[in-house]
Amino acid sequence: MTTYTTTERPVPRWADRVARAIPLLMLPVCLWRLPFAFGHTMGLRADDWDALSRWVTVPYIFGLSTLSEVAALLCFGLVRGWGEVLPHRLPLVGGRRLRPAVVLVPASLVTAGALALTVDWLLTTFGLSGGEDPAFVGPGWALAARVTSGLFVLWGPLLAALTWAYYVRRCRPAKTRKTRMA
Repeated sequence: MTTYTTTERPVPRWADRVARAIPLLMLPVCLWRLPFAFGHTMGLRADDWDALSRWVTVPYIFGLSTLSEVAALLCFGLVRGWGEVLPHRLPLVGGRRLRPAVVLVPASLVTAGALALTVDWLLTTFGLSGGEDPAFVGPGWALAARVTSGLFVLWGPLLAALTWAYYVRRCRPAKTRKTRMA
């Protein structure tokens, strides 16, 4: 099944759903980070918590959360028309067709970074990284931290699938249906 968007070739329904899900999957970890900016430990033991100046943590954490969500929202470019042709409202460049490489190169680089985060999270979660797990004051805090970060690391594999779907849609020739002769 396909969805109808303003793309040259139809976007698979699953790709459209994945693009819609990515910002929602990344939102919990962005919200989880925010209390750290104001000195809340979110269940980390005090000896594991190295609080920095709020002049550093507030802009850093808000900036990191904002950049994470912007990156998530940019995934829509892989399934929408503005990932193929720049919107007309952009001065000087509006209406220009994008070569697939202009989208695929940054998407592939971000995918590589997101997949590295996924591997790092898996190794850390299952104790294979060699490092120590952060100590939480209770199992509820540890579970909440793992669930929110676990949702975040789904971004890597989902972005890889979206990038591949974009490549297939934009770079491979369209398959024509063969009809049977009666």
